Amino acid sequence: MYDEVHRPRFHFSARQNWHNDPNGLIYHSGRWHLFFQHNPEATVWGNMTWGHAVSDDLVHWVQMEHALYPDEHGTMFSGSAVVDRFDTSGLGEDTLLAFYTAAGSHVEPPKPYTQCLAYSIDSGDTWLKFDENPIVSWIDAHNRDPKVVWHAPTRCWIMALYLTDDRFCLLRSTDAKQWERIQNITLEHDSECPDFFPLLDEAGIERWVFWGGSGTYLIGDFDGALFSPRSEVQTCEHGSNGYAAQTWSNAPSGRCIQISWMSGGRYPEMPFNQQMSFPVELSLRGNNGIWTLCRWPVKEIESITEPLDVPVSVGFDGSKPWPMPVSGDLFDIAFDISADDGGEVVLKIRGIPLTFDFERRVVNFRDSEVPMIGKDHLSVRLLIDRTSVELFLDGGRVSASFCYLPDAYVAPLVFNVRSGTANLDRVRVERVDDIWGSVR
Repeated sequence: MYDEVHRPRFHFSARQNWHNDPNGLIYHSGRWHLFFQHNPEATVWGNMTWGHAVSDDLVHWVQMEHALYPDEHGTMFSGSAVVDRFDTSGLGEDTLLAFYTAAGSHVEPPKPYTQCLAYSIDSGDTWLKFDENPIVSWIDAHNRDPKVVWHAPTRCWIMALYLTDDRFCLLRSTDAKQWERIQNITLEHDSECPDFFPLLDEAGIERWVFWGGSGTYLIGDFDGALFSPRSEVQTCEHGSNGYAAQTWSNAPSGRCIQISWMSGGRYPEMPFNQQMSFPVELSLRGNNGIWTLCRWPVKEIESITEPLDVPVSVGFDGSKPWPMPVSGDLFDIAFDISADDGGEVVLKIRGIPLTFDFERRVVNFRDSEVPMIGKDHLSVRLLIDRTSVELFLDGGRVSASFCYLPDAYVAPLVFNVRSGTANLDRVRVERVDDIWGSVR
């Protein structure tokens, strides 16, 4: 186990069986907790239970006992977790509170979806369900995926909740048990798995981000009663496999760390099914009141990388391919690429083409198109695992998550120019270690 041919080597995947959305992300007492939608019984979706893994560095994960099992209210759908520092709930100071959806249609007799509470008094090792569940009754359709955050100025808990179609709402509570609905929010062309969190812009001013399951978001202001968008809907996730991203609560040093389910990957005949993205740190960049959400792999990746000796600058044309002088299948690589007007450069990653189309100004991978930043010059970073590629452009202003299975190849990384000439500058290639060596 953990040594299977299609097992991701530095991305989290469950020990066995199906898993999807990250849930209940919380940092407490030196540990990062990753809960996740899990089927303990099969490699296909169903019987939703909260799986549980912990890490002390956001890189190496140990899977624990399951945290929340289905009950009379329903199966355990997605949600979030917080630290109740001030004992607002009456369940104890520094108690961990987990909010989740009880998917009532999956029990007999069927029931509507409701929002429920569980709590832990031992730093997340074990969880008790609140005796008076549900804490939020059915509102609309299959309302689900509560994301709860503390709003310090008003000393209130705020819950972002998905309703139906592209409609969401905000609720407020002073005790985490009794909730009032305060605002409806529409996030066009997105649904499910909301996230709602503050970030400081480059001027040090607090902004709030409202995020949807497909990776679109709004940036605005929030006063504890009203979220006021100051941007149009923007897209952060441009890949075909990034979904249901969530941020950790209570992260140290004011960091905003996010992880996604890499939805739809294929892992034929493996004992597990699906994987998570590599954690990224979020920041806001912009000017003149226009902000962009940026994602960048967490600095902790440096603990599992080893630099490889490669040329830092390479020029080539269509006369012959240029294989990078490296071996292996796990890489963290970065480079600046430029090409003639209308140029097209292909990087084959273990036999699968990643195409930089400078004429159409898109990057293409497995029929997905990612918008380029800039006309004839591009800054690129790639995290390459056995079954996934994560792409970051212009310091993370554009990002995309992809799953893949390799094709036949001789060299793992090969550049080729289909027209004109191209140059690579500031090339950096690092081999990434296997995180599972100590848990096999």
